[in-house]
Amino acid sequence: MSLDWAYADQIKKPLLISQGANDPRVKQAESDQIVQAIQDANIPVTYILYTDEGHGFARPENWLSFFAVAEALLAEHQDGRYEPIGDDFEGSSIIVECGAEEVPGLAEALSE
Repeated sequence: MSLDWAYADQIKKPLLISQGANDPRVKQAESDQIVQAIQDANIPVTYILYTDEGHGFARPENWLSFFAVAEALLAEHQDGRYEPIGDDFEGSSIIVECGAEEVPGLAEALSE
């Protein structure tokens, strides 16, 4: 299936995309395509994948990790405050496919 992402270059703000690898509605390939189109347009994108999730998160550990990333990204780009990521990834299946540099503390949290 080929999707037309002709308008990806009209995105103006950094974007966070999360994907459940087992999502039966939105296939990972579709998220991969939009992320590639956004990157080709030189727009900052952070793409996180959860290997054990489907359409929506079921595991609390994954919710916590997603909220930690989203909070830090929003704070960074809206001059707000956020709680450092810390141990929020404990037990989560999060994989950051790209864009860790867009989220304060994300690269450091992944390396721990």
